[in-house]
Formats: sequence, C-alpha cells, structure tokens
Amino acid sequence: MKEIIAKASVLVEALPFFQAFHGKVFVIKLGGRPLANKKLKENVLRDIVALKYVGIKPVVVHGGGEEVSELSKKLGYQARFVDGLRVTDRETMDVVSMVLEGKVNGSIVDTLSAFGVKAVGLSGRDSGMIRVRQASRKLGFVGKVESVKREIIDVLLDKDIIPVIAPLGSDGGGQSYNVNADIIAGEVASALKASKLILMTDVPGLLRRKEKAETLISTVRLGQMAGLKKRGIIAGGMIPKVDACALALRRGVSKAHILDARVQHAMLLEIFTPRGIGTEIVK
Repeated sequence: MKEIIAKASVLVEALPFFQAFHGKVFVIKLGGRPLANKKLKENVLRDIVALKYVGIKPVVVHGGGEEVSELSKKLGYQARFVDGLRVTDRETMDVVSMVLEGKVNGSIVDTLSAFGVKAVGLSGRDSGMIRVRQASRKLGFVGKVESVKREIIDVLLDKDIIPVIAPLGSDGGGQSYNVNADIIAGEVASALKASKLILMTDVPGLLRRKEKAETLISTVRLGQMAGLKKRGIIAGGMIPKVDACALALRRGVSKAHILDARVQHAMLLEIFTPRGIGTEIVK
C-alpha cells in the first residue's frame, strides 16, 4: 500500500507541471548514440508519447550521424568534422539523404505509431519547409538556415499528429543540404515559439571537467556561454548544441535543456519534477 501511495504522490507532485505545460509545444531533438541504440530510442519515444497524453504538443527533430558514419565507412568514405559539423561532399550528401529520410525517419515514425500515437515523417526540404544557403565552401553541402515555414507543422499539430523532421533543407535553386540536427531543432523551436527545446544526447549535460559527471553544470545563462567556450568547457559536438539553445532562447523560446538519454525517463524527470537532471539553459 505504501508503494502505491508513493506512486500517487509522484503524480500529485507533477500536477502543477501538467497544468503549466498543457497545450504547449516542445521541440525534442534525438540523435547520436541514443538514436542508434534501439532500447534508448524506444525509452525516449515512450516518454514523448507520455508528454502527448498529458496535453503537450511534441515536435521531434532527429539526427542520425552514427548511422551516416557507419554507412559511409562501409562505402569507403572517410567522415570529417569541423567544429562538430560534418563535411558533406556529393557522395556523403547521397548517404545523408538515404539514411536520414529513409531509415531513421521511418523508424521513428513506426515506433511512435506502435506506441499508439499518430506521427508523420517530414524532411526539411519538403515543400521548402526549411530554406537554407551554403554555410561555407569548406563544409561542402552543409546548409545554414535562412527561414522555416511552420505551416505544415502547424497543420499536423492541429490534427493531433506528431511531426518527425529529418534535418535537411534546400536552397532556392533546388539544391539539398545537410543541416546539423541541433541547429534545425533550434530553428524549428524558434519558428514555433515553443515553450521548450530539449536536446537528448549521450552525456549528462555540460560538464566542467570532461567525463566527470559530478561536475555537471545544472544551469547556464546566455551571458556565460562565451566564457565557457573560451575555457573549452563548450567544445566539439557540444558547440552546435549550445548555439542552437542560444538561438532559440534569443528568439522567444522559454527554456532549453541538454539531457542524457541514457538515464531512463530523463526528460520526464527534468520537466515534471522541481529537481531536474541535466543542464538547463536560460536567458
């Protein structure tokens, strides 16, 4: 009986959060190793379904870098990165399109559907939803986002459907580009004026000392980011994550979170309890 009462108490404790976030849009990015690991992916997607059933409107943006690197290696292509961004030549662009729009996007939609919710897969280049230009010549076919058309996303949300977005975009001439999924998530969250941007990754959050979980930084303010970059605390693949959070916050998103998908129910613990579990980024 005590155990049952304890479970009920948890629900009562979460009630103010249910009320505060009912009807709000959350943009959730899933990528990297958690996306490549079937169990971790399913755990995160179940939590997204839970958000849906308490009245939150989730929008999923996914990466798939692990799968892209794996297939590229099999095909004899060497992956190269600059500041956490994949250098994308024509051959790599073909692999990116095949993996992200085909394999990864479809897998997420199938899993969400199996869990009892409606989901539709999209690519950022569908109907020119995400318009981009070339970020730099040294990165090849890597895009910098110029605009996001939110109409398609709004239609799906209004019909109680979870949009699942692959991180690709196109320019005015019909050329497709690979875009970092964290940046896409930040841009989509900004366009939707989302209540939260949540990045699910495979580290506890921002750490003062690499691989030392006990050095987790629970809260970071925008004004602290430049100093953290200078000290090397924000480096490598964490740079686009933090930049995406900063962009979203400056454009009206209320709060951003970097969470460890390896921790079961990390997203629910961060959102529905006062204690939190990862790094929150605030203005």
